[in-house]
Amino acid sequence: MNINSVIAKTYIVSNKKLTAVAVLGVVLGMSIYIFMNSMMVGFDKSSYASIFKTTSHIRVYKDDEISKPLALGQSATPIIINPKVVPVNNTIINPNLVIETILKQPEVTVVTPQVNSNVFYNNGKSQISGIAVGIKPDEANLMYNIKSFMVEGNFELLKSNPNGIVIGSGIAAKMNLAVNDNLSLTSSKGVNRTFKVIGIFKTNNSNTDKTKSYINISASQQLLKEGTSYITDINVNITDPENAEAVAQKLEALCGYKAEGWKQANETLMAANKMRKMIITFVSLTILLVAGFGIYNILNMTVSQKINDIAILKAMGFKGKDVIRIFVTQAVSIGVMGVIGGVTLATILITLLKRVYVGGDIGYFPIDYETKKFVQGIVIGLIITFFAGYIPAKKAANVDPVDILRK
Repeated sequence: MNINSVIAKTYIVSNKKLTAVAVLGVVLGMSIYIFMNSMMVGFDKSSYASIFKTTSHIRVYKDDEISKPLALGQSATPIIINPKVVPVNNTIINPNLVIETILKQPEVTVVTPQVNSNVFYNNGKSQISGIAVGIKPDEANLMYNIKSFMVEGNFELLKSNPNGIVIGSGIAAKMNLAVNDNLSLTSSKGVNRTFKVIGIFKTNNSNTDKTKSYINISASQQLLKEGTSYITDINVNITDPENAEAVAQKLEALCGYKAEGWKQANETLMAANKMRKMIITFVSLTILLVAGFGIYNILNMTVSQKINDIAILKAMGFKGKDVIRIFVTQAVSIGVMGVIGGVTLATILITLLKRVYVGGDIGYFPIDYETKKFVQGIVIGLIITFFAGYIPAKKAANVDPVDILRK
């Protein structure tokens, strides 16, 4: 250990109370930064996992057509100036070709067609509205991992049973249904058909669980009085969901149909997540900066108290850079102790909250050990403490020993 480190250690030990206060500030700032940012990542993962249980990365569909103003000539005043949706069939023409085209793209991992049918679920005198989603079971399971949130029954049976239906837990609870019970569906086209409940799923999204069901795509086409080529949506999953919007634009240009990324389809949720990130980042960084100011004030006070010692050191031949090293070493030492304590406290907090069951659509508290956030917290904490020590150290380095010793 060189003489500069020895002097820095002496200053740390001689001011135990001030050192403890500074270390405690860094511990609290570091732990809160790591904890809050890990919680933010946990919330994002939880919300995204909930979305991807029922939503693909990209949805390809035929968008509604809006009537254009009707004019007598190019320069004439439009006769129709109130645009409305044109009543046309919303099926995708030649869906097999569209699917083949999409599958050729290197970013694409899974593609599956879908037919949505608005229905009434009927069981005796009980009736509730919802949506029956016509799927190809194997492809849909590959995309949404439906088997992972099945709570009763066997999803595999949907492949071999054309009259099978997998319903949400909310529907089952409202209509007092169990596996192997019969359920009557009435479509918007007036078609009535009886299905056998072969499974019940629970996504922990109450709205989905109370309205949604899965049936074979052929059964959904029959409910709508349509043929086997009738497809309302083509769902696409890609390697990186964060690139969904860019890939959607590419698919839209290739296929000629509307392609919508999952972020665009969930704009309200994305806006809320963005606001939450801004607030958490601002608060956590502010707390770390406050801890840095604490170290700065303590070291600034030390410089003022030890001004004569600094003058003597410089008179003995210590250079300005030596003085800087002394106080920066003191600051970084405080920072390292604070970082160790902060990481430990953050780990304890995360461990405790991971075991808390909050219920509802969330389940267990959405937080986990985020290595990236731990590293960010350590780096930012050490940078702040370094500069908190460097500024008063620079002041101490500029001390003129002659002026101080004359006083």
